[in-house]
Amino acid sequence: MRIFEFPSETAKKRLDTILNRDLAFKAGDMQAVNKILTDIRKNKDKALIDYINRFDAPELTAKSLKVTKTELDGARRRVDKGFVRSLNKAAKQIEAFHRYQVERSWFTTNADGTMLGQLVRPVNAAGVYVPGGQGGKTPLVSSVLMGCIPARIAGVKKLCITTPPTRNGEVNPHLLVAAHRVGVETIYKAGSAWGIAALAYGTETIPKVDVIVGPGNIYVTLAKKLVSGTVGIDIIAGPSEVLVIADEQAKASYVAADLLSQAEHDPLASAILLTPSQNQAKAVSDAVMGQMKDLPRRDIAEASIKTYGAIMVVPDLAAAFDLANRIAPEHLELQVEEPFQYLDRIQNAGAVFLGSYTPEPVGDYIAGPNHVLPTAGTARFASALSVDHFTKKTSIVYYAEKALKRDAADIIRLAEIEGLTAHARAVRIRQERYTSKGHK
Repeated sequence: MRIFEFPSETAKKRLDTILNRDLAFKAGDMQAVNKILTDIRKNKDKALIDYINRFDAPELTAKSLKVTKTELDGARRRVDKGFVRSLNKAAKQIEAFHRYQVERSWFTTNADGTMLGQLVRPVNAAGVYVPGGQGGKTPLVSSVLMGCIPARIAGVKKLCITTPPTRNGEVNPHLLVAAHRVGVETIYKAGSAWGIAALAYGTETIPKVDVIVGPGNIYVTLAKKLVSGTVGIDIIAGPSEVLVIADEQAKASYVAADLLSQAEHDPLASAILLTPSQNQAKAVSDAVMGQMKDLPRRDIAEASIKTYGAIMVVPDLAAAFDLANRIAPEHLELQVEEPFQYLDRIQNAGAVFLGSYTPEPVGDYIAGPNHVLPTAGTARFASALSVDHFTKKTSIVYYAEKALKRDAADIIRLAEIEGLTAHARAVRIRQERYTSKGHK
C-alpha cells in the first residue's frame, strides 16, 4: 500500500484522484433506467414481471410476486438458532438507538393571541430495498434491520420490502426471518430499477409508497435518484469508504484489517490512513499486503487499494483532523490514545468509531447506529438514515383577531414590496372589519 508525505504534490494528486473518483452516472445507464421507469409506470405488473423473468427468475408470475405465509413459515425452519440469537441481539440494539431519535409534536401558546407549533407525523407507506447478494447466496440481513427498524419506530403503518429473487423464484430464508423479526411480512420479489419503479409508481400488485430507502447497485441508485421528488429517498450512495487516523500506539494489524474491510466492498471503495508516524505508516502498509493474500475477495480489495487507497504521513494529528474534515468520510476511525478528547475536532463524518476495539464492522451489524451513511464527501451536509427519514413536519399557525391587528401593517408592507397585491388584500380586508366594528 503506497505511502505519501502530505502535503507533497504527489500526495495532493493522489488525494484528488480519491476525492474525484468516477462516481458520475453514465449517459447510457441513465437512458436504460429511464426506460425501465417509464415502462413500469405505464405497463405496471406486465412490465415488472417481464424484467424479473429476463434478469432474475424466469418462471415467476404476478401471483408469486409476493412472499407467502408458507414461505415465511418455512424460512424459520431453515435457519439455525445461532443466527436467530445474533439477529435478535442486533435488532434490540438498533431499536434502542433509534428510539432516541423520535421527535414529538410541539406547540407554544402566547399571551399576544398566537399559537404556533409543529406536528410530527410518520409517512403512510415506505418501501425498503434489500439487495439479493450474489443471487441470494449472501443476503444483506443488516439492510433489513437498518431500513425497517427506524421506519417502524417512526410509526409507518404500511411497510414493505422489495428484494430480487433467486433463479427459482425464492428469497433467502435468513432475509425472510430478519423481516419477520422487525415486523414486516409484506415482501415482494422485485429487484434492481424495476423494483424501485414499482415502489415509486405502484403496480396492480405492489402499492406505491411515500419513501424508499436502502442500498443497491448502479441501477438501483440511479432509479432512486430519478424518482426522488415523486417519493422521498434516503441518500444517493456511492462506494464505501473508511478513513483511519492512527498515532504511534495503534496496532498496525488492526488498522490494516479495518482498511481492507472497506476495500473488499468494491474496486471504487476508498481506504485511507492518516498518521504522523513514519514507522506506523510502514507497519500498516506491510500488514495490508500480508493480510490481503488470503482474502476471498482479494481481486476487489487489490483494485481498491491500488487506485483509491493511500497512507498519508501528516505533520501532526491536528493536520490529520483538518484533512479528515476536508475529505468528509463515510466512516472515520480514531485509533489514537484518548480518542474522546478529539471529538470536538470532527466536523464532517458519517459515523465515528472511537478506539482500537471499535472496528467499523461493529457499526455495520450490531452496535445500534444506522449503517446507511453519506458517502463521497456528502457528510458535509447529509446524515445517516434515521427515524427522521420516515416522518414529516407540518407547521401550525393560529392568530387571534388582536394578533392579526397588531401585525397587519407589517404583513401588508412586506407583501406590497414583493408585488403580491392579493396577499396584502387578504390582510387588509380584515382591517376593514376592524374599522366597521369601531376599532381604532
